[in-house]
Amino acid sequence: MEDHEIVDLFWNRSETAILETKEKYSGYCHYISYNILRSDEDVEECINDAYLNTWNSIPPNRPESLRTYLGKIVRNISINLYNKKNAQKRPKKTGRIIDEFYECLPANETALDDELALKELINNFLASLKQNTRIIFIHRYWYMCSVREIASRLNISESNVKITLLRTRNSLKKYLEKEGISI
Repeated sequence: MEDHEIVDLFWNRSETAILETKEKYSGYCHYISYNILRSDEDVEECINDAYLNTWNSIPPNRPESLRTYLGKIVRNISINLYNKKNAQKRPKKTGRIIDEFYECLPANETALDDELALKELINNFLASLKQNTRIIFIHRYWYMCSVREIASRLNISESNVKITLLRTRNSLKKYLEKEGISI
């Protein structure tokens, strides 16, 4: 079933929407959440919460890409659960990945307008990257994949992945500073 058809089911408040969403995107949701949490039990909880959040947010929202919309919901719920469970503990893999990325971003709290502008700048930056560099960056900081996983998936060396990530983070910092965002 196509995304727009599933979204229509949500709008019509048909419970079939959840079943179709599970059938089409359960593997995708599991991949995102598991890379953050590394616990099947926690992943299942997050995915179920994501389905409920999707049900509650469509309508009023009508996402063009259900995959992206659902992925963002699952990712945010998973990161929130990770932070809750690890509030007093030393950060593990996911904490280090998040810290790496936040080194490129402004440290101060920003208003919603500033957050939207920052999001647009980051999207523009990502669009300007070569495809392979963009894939490496997104797999690391969106899907929370390890350097080893990225290297294996793209059939390149781990050091190549590390160097690409370092250069891309540095380029992002420079790009944001050039656009008037102080880091």
